[in-house]
Amino acid sequence: MAASTHTVTNQAPPLVGYDVFAADRALVEAVERHLDPQLLDEARDELTTLGRTTGSAQVQEWGVLANENPPKLRTHDRYGNRVDEVEFHPSWHRLLGKGVSAGLTAAWSRPGGHLRRAAGFIVWTQAEAGHGCPLSMTHAAVPALRTDPALAAEWEPRLTSTVYDQGLRPAAQKAGVLFGMGMTEKQGGSDVRANTTEARPLAEDGTYELTGHKWFCSAPMSDGFLVLAQAPGGLTCFLVPRVLADGTRNVFRIQRLKDKLGNRSNASSEVEFDGTWGRRVGDEGRGVRTIIEMVSATRLDCVLGAASLMRQAVAQAVHHSAHREAFGGKLIDKPLMRNVLADLALESEAATTLAMRLAAAYDDGGEEERAFLRLAVPAAKYWVTKRCTPVAVEALECLGGNGYVEESGMPRLLRESPLNSIWEGAGNVQALDVLRALQREPQALNAFLREVGLARGADHRLDGAIKNLLAELADLDGIEARARRVVERIALVLQGSLLVRYAPPEVADAFCASRLGGDWGSAFGTLPHSLDLATVVERARPVS
Repeated sequence: MAASTHTVTNQAPPLVGYDVFAADRALVEAVERHLDPQLLDEARDELTTLGRTTGSAQVQEWGVLANENPPKLRTHDRYGNRVDEVEFHPSWHRLLGKGVSAGLTAAWSRPGGHLRRAAGFIVWTQAEAGHGCPLSMTHAAVPALRTDPALAAEWEPRLTSTVYDQGLRPAAQKAGVLFGMGMTEKQGGSDVRANTTEARPLAEDGTYELTGHKWFCSAPMSDGFLVLAQAPGGLTCFLVPRVLADGTRNVFRIQRLKDKLGNRSNASSEVEFDGTWGRRVGDEGRGVRTIIEMVSATRLDCVLGAASLMRQAVAQAVHHSAHREAFGGKLIDKPLMRNVLADLALESEAATTLAMRLAAAYDDGGEEERAFLRLAVPAAKYWVTKRCTPVAVEALECLGGNGYVEESGMPRLLRESPLNSIWEGAGNVQALDVLRALQREPQALNAFLREVGLARGADHRLDGAIKNLLAELADLDGIEARARRVVERIALVLQGSLLVRYAPPEVADAFCASRLGGDWGSAFGTLPHSLDLATVVERARPVS
């Protein structure tokens, strides 16, 4: 008989078997606020089903297994033939298949599609973030392909399909396809105009032969890729299929998979093109303009991904604190821990509220909303993704030593947390993009000011922040060196305006007092003690 020296007590139960969607009040309210009422019942049913699936023990185990068994590159078959295949654990395929079937690549093909997809993306990627990359790239390829109606007609039905059709075959033989992207090269990084990959025109109109490399090629197991290369007329966008129409494999040499800090379930690769067949998308010399719509959509997904990770980190921290006892009571009831949890909850709710407002603007599609997105997307991408890592670190600390152990899931969240800030243009790229919008597209600033103006007069701290921001924007001297400061203020004013309009008074009050009013320290847990922090924390508690 085994010896027993103690009984395990005072350990929080695993956060499992719950509805991830219904437990997120900020997300539920955003869906109800922005979605057409006629679509609401159907969307609620879909998201509730997805939320329960996400919170299930089975799906959480898939996430663990997909990260414990990262992808493997197989360059050759047993006979020495070059195959350039990436092998994934079955759990990866299950996660990806569920994501596709849940409509996370189908936003463009149904009413309210962007808002519904955004909510689903925030919910589903809380189970595992790595497979969100091919879901995001596939979704984002659609607007770029629409610059060529013939290509869009051929590819869009498969890109927006809810069928995950695994395996490399000609796209015409598949019920659904996935897309990746290849933009950056060794010598240029974000400076894609420094790309050296060459595209030589072939006899058939619109077709080219590509020679060169890509330093980061996302989702290399995909069916097609949008890549940039130098054509005779300048930098141009191309569609590169993995398998050609006759069934032969395109030249797509995967040199290696990146050994990354996080995002380990997902394959990111270096690839070589050597006589690779590609089809031009858009006109020669307009590659950046063609692919920018894809970039804009993936940048929004970076905001969604960061909001998803923050929500899961906060949910874990609040759940742990609601069950763990110390010094004579539950951690969640201790004033200092409550301050920390409330501060984290504010960051998470502000991120979710902003992300969903951007998704709703995509569904609207009007000129005013497009102008708003031109400024708001890079500003949100800059700020929300930057806040992700501090939230993950503090949430992990709420679990103490338990949070530092892999089994808690918190280290995986922490490793993943910097990703969305780096992908699709790191912080300086986003800040400079905001400056370009301010300097070249006055309608973008006007749309932003009209948006935040809807909340003017509701909170004096917000009004003061808007006034200070206008003063900052009126002074263009040394604006590039001040770009991060300006963009941070833009994002905070936008978040504050949305919370004042939509969030409970306790949440809006705490956000405006700390983020806009300056009554805040340099770390989480420094909110004014006079605020109603218990209500803020209870709102963030993952109970459904």
